[in-house]
This record gives sequence, C-alpha cells and structure tokens, in this order.
Amino acid sequence: AFLPMGQGDRFYFPVRVPKKVEFALDEGGGDAYARLFAPGVVDTIDELRLPRYGLGNYLARKPSSPPTAAEQRELDGLSRAGQRLMGFSRTNLFKRLESGGPAFLQSVERHVLRNFVFLHAIEQGIEVPIGTQDVEDLDTRYTDQDVDGLLPPAEGEELGDREQATDSEERPRVGGFATEEGYRRAAARVYGRYAGERRRRFKWLRSSLFAKELGGDLLFDARKLLGILATAGEWDAERDAKLAALTRLVAETHHDQKVLVFTQFADTVEYLAAQLEARGVEAVAGVTAAAANPTELAWRFSPGSNDKRAFAEKQGELRVLIATDVLSEGQNLQDCAVIVNYDLPWAIIRLIQRAGRVDRIGQQADTILCYSFLPAEGLERIINLRGRIRRRLRENAEVVGADEAFFEDDDDAQPLEDLYNEKAGILDGEADTEVDLASYAYQIWKNAIDADPKLERVIGGMPDVVYATRAHAPAPDQPEGVLVFLRTADGNDALAWVDEAGQSITESQQTILRAAACPPDTPAHPRDERHHALVATGVELLAAEEKRVGGQLGRPNGARSRTYDRLKRYADGLQGTLPIFGPNVEALTKAIQDIYQYPLRQGAADSLNRMLRSGATDEELGARVIELRNDDRLSVVEEGGQTQEPRIICSMGLFGQRS
Repeated sequence: AFLPMGQGDRFYFPVRVPKKVEFALDEGGGDAYARLFAPGVVDTIDELRLPRYGLGNYLARKPSSPPTAAEQRELDGLSRAGQRLMGFSRTNLFKRLESGGPAFLQSVERHVLRNFVFLHAIEQGIEVPIGTQDVEDLDTRYTDQDVDGLLPPAEGEELGDREQATDSEERPRVGGFATEEGYRRAAARVYGRYAGERRRRFKWLRSSLFAKELGGDLLFDARKLLGILATAGEWDAERDAKLAALTRLVAETHHDQKVLVFTQFADTVEYLAAQLEARGVEAVAGVTAAAANPTELAWRFSPGSNDKRAFAEKQGELRVLIATDVLSEGQNLQDCAVIVNYDLPWAIIRLIQRAGRVDRIGQQADTILCYSFLPAEGLERIINLRGRIRRRLRENAEVVGADEAFFEDDDDAQPLEDLYNEKAGILDGEADTEVDLASYAYQIWKNAIDADPKLERVIGGMPDVVYATRAHAPAPDQPEGVLVFLRTADGNDALAWVDEAGQSITESQQTILRAAACPPDTPAHPRDERHHALVATGVELLAAEEKRVGGQLGRPNGARSRTYDRLKRYADGLQGTLPIFGPNVEALTKAIQDIYQYPLRQGAADSLNRMLRSGATDEELGARVIELRNDDRLSVVEEGGQTQEPRIICSMGLFGQRS
C-alpha cells in the first residue's frame, strides 16, 4: 500500500518482516561465548552480593566518629538507593552476557577493578569515592555506557572514555585475566587519580562509616568474577560465531543494501564496528551516546531521507551503521530497509521503536526486514536465564530500574518464541496502525514550498483563526461541514471534522487531513453563514475529547494521570491535618501542581508506573513524587510550559454550491 503525494511520489506502508539469525553455541569447540553461557557463570552472577550498589546495607551502627550533617545527608541517600541499584546491576550483567562475550567480559573486568578500588580505601582507612547512586541515570534507553564504566570523566574527556585506561601493565585485556595482586596494584593507581585530579567528580565518605562486612563482600564478589575471567580465557574474535553470522549477513546476504545494526551497549558497537572493518566491510561506522554528533552519522547513513546528499558525499556515505538505541528515536533513517537486532532488549517496545526509525514517510521499500539474533537450539537457555533473573530479583526484593516490560508478567517466553518463529505482526506495535502523521504532514508542506517557495513566507505570516471555503461534493461518508485545526491547551495539534448538524464525522486525523487536500489553484468560495458556529462546535468536541483521553494529563491509564488523580484525592484528605507520618502536605501539593502543569520525565514515569502496578499506598506514592521533585527528576519544567488556552489555527468549510 502507498500514499500518492505531490510530484508523482509514492510513499509506502511497508510490511515489517521478522527474521531470525541463528548461530551455534559450540561448547566443545573452544567457543568462549558458549563457555560464558554455561550454568556455572549464571550461578556466579546469581550469587554476587553487589555491595557497591547496596551501600545503605553496610552502614556502621556505631562509627568511631559520628557522621557530620553533610555526611549524614549522603548516607541517607545511599539508603534510598537500596535494592534498586542492586537489581539493575545484576540484570545489566545478564544483558551484557546476552549481547556478546566482549561486552560481558569488559563489564566483569571493570566490576572487579571498582571493587578493588573500594577495598583499597577500606584497607587503608581512607575515604571511599562514591559514584552515581541513581538507577534512572543508568537506564540503557538514555545511556548505553557500562554501569561500571560510568565514572565521571575528567575535563576534556568524552563520556565514553574508559576509566581503566591506565598505564598499568596489569590492566586486563578483553577476555584476559590478571592476578588478584595485579588488580590491587592497578586499583591503588586508579584511586590516586580519583583522589587527586578527579576528586571533585565524586562524593567522598570516610571508610569508617561503613561496617567491616563491606570489605568482605567486595572481596567475595571480586574473587567470584576473577573466576569467570579465568574460565573464559583470552577472547578470540576469529572464533566468535555470533560475529561471523553478522559478517555473513552484512557482507554477503545484503552486500548491496544499507544495513542498520542495533545493540544495547556501546562496547558492543565498538567491537562490531572494528571487527567488521577488519573483515573488509567498507563504509561502516558505529554511533553511541558518546558520539560527538549522532545526527551527522545518521545523515551520512540516510542522506536521502534527511536531504543531506551533498553532506554525505563530502563526509563519506555509510552503508552499515551500528548503533545503540541513541538512534532508535528522533532520527530519519528511511534510506535503509534492513534492521538487525544483534541483542534483544527485554522490552518488546524497544524492537518496535527500532523498526520505526526506517518505517516512516519516505521509505521506498515495500518490505522492511527485521533480523534478530537467537542462538541455534539456545532459545530455551535465554528463556530459562531470564526466568532465573526474575526469581532472583523477587527473592532478594531487588527492583529493576528500567523499562523491563517483560517483567510485568510471569512469562516472557511468548514474545521470544514469536521472534524465533518469525511470526508476522510481532513488530507492528499498537502505535503503528496509521502512517506517521507528523511525517505525512511535513511531506505535504515540503512538497508545497518546494513547488512555490513564496508560500513559506505567506503562510507563516497568516494570523490565527484564518479560514477558507471550497466546493465540496457531498457523499454518505463525506457530508458538508467544517474542518478545524486546533492547538490544544496542552500544546498538541488536533483536527476535527464537523457536519452540518454539529456532529463529528470521524476522529481519524489522517482521514481529516486527506479531506483537506486540494490543488493550489482551487478556487475559494464565499464563507457559509454556518461556518463560525460549526468551528465553535468543533472546538468544543476537541476539548471534550482531550478531557476524555486525559488531555493535559495524557491518557487516563498513564502514569501521569493516575498519579495525579490518586495524589489529588489523597492531598485533599490531608488538608487541615498534621500527620505525624507520611509526606509533607505543602511539598506534596507542589509536586502535584508540577505533575499537572508539566510532562513527566521518562524515568519518573517508569518509576511511578512500577509503584502503581505494585500496589503502592498513597503515602508511598506521595513520598516518591516529593523525592523525585526534590532531585529535579519529576517533571520537564520549561519556561512557558504551563497550561495555555487552546488556539484555533485555521478552518476550512466544505460546502456544495448553493443557488
């Protein structure tokens, strides 16, 4: 199916076709990745105590010197972080294991080194450098760096620079391993950098404020992880079956097509880009959150959809782009129709969003191929592995701090099995039932101003409430009436089509937009006497619809609307009382006002959704929104972002000629 556009162009609604890429887990052939998927490695990750992510559990009951007021504030913050960071860290290790051997082994190496940095401080009786303790900051939708690589960068460094890039001869190579003593020497040097040139990049707490069990658990985890490194041995990319399968896909199956490869981790991007280039794949690049300008790489990969052909020719057009989810939203990549999921996010919506980067107006292919890597005869391993993680998190009361949609129920096998069996429709998604309307409208506008550049100035100078009327031949599904274009109080664009009786004809925005279409030379007709009254009716209908679906607060079943409704009732019941326990009424009221006036940050929406699903009390919900607001993580507060009056942008009358 396609839409006929201006200048004879056709814009297709392509079919998303899921396809699997199988690779062998050769446990008997020296395949390091197969050894990493062994039960013993999974058991080790299960057994980790992860003390650095649960520091609030290791506070000394009676420290030799009581904490200062400033130290106490930091200690209180560690307690709040609690089990959220531990759950995130454990899950992150499993995710990186699924991604590939190099990413997992790098994470293990960093984890070991960070543990020994802490141990160095504890054993020397000096201050401990505290890194980020907020799981929302580590959400892989927004940062694709390793949880253990996310140490604050020094001046002039990029975010992606690796902390263990020391001059130490003991520094482990990817998949290599060093002795415990070697790690201890490297940790001492790293600590020196942190305490010197990087001191202001950390929060610092006296090691005496922590119980002695902290050191024991740090050493326990470090030795367990050193065992994994010893088991894996040296990583050999030449024996990486998963990499070999990707190489065949890119260099042989689709050697003459653009290919967009997605992975969750920056380390995997760097590994794949370097290895593909070494194997003779040309015009390949990687893009992560650390890239100086991801958009420019998108232009080089998809110059046609971004109108950047000259730029791509000058900088070098790309055929293969390997990216983290930094490119899964907000970029036009329609020059490509082949997507590869090198690893699988645990939320199916992420796969749908990835496909949506190329399935937009301007896509010329009638089919989009969506490959997913799944180990041959290994699907059960993944399903069982993820099931074990869920059980472990529940047993430890650990909470996952990211968009783990598969954790909403007890069975994530079905989506994986559907991908493995290449089931049609698995990647379509509820939001993709209609063409991307914004892209459709933009293309109409672009076609118009390309044909007549003066229109940009003329239309841009028109006032609000401008109107027009054209001749219309009524039909049963297209009666006479008025089309209304409104900007709602929440800043959303909305269209209405009202008939002569003031009834809505359709709520499909695409159908209304098509009904408004007409050539530039269409003659204007005098305004019908009913025009303005029907426009007013259309505004009332749109306002009612906005209220029905949540309007200012979004969907009624969304986190923002549900949280607002519950806390508004709760706060109203607290008025005039002085609760001994529970949230401060004044602080709660301010947080509720922010929820009403401004959109939630994504991390806040995720956090509140989890609380709403888990049956949190009003008191717990109130305490959480206050905490988020105090940390400036609740809402996107922008100048002039408060509720505005709706604006009638323009309207068009559709009436037959009258005698």
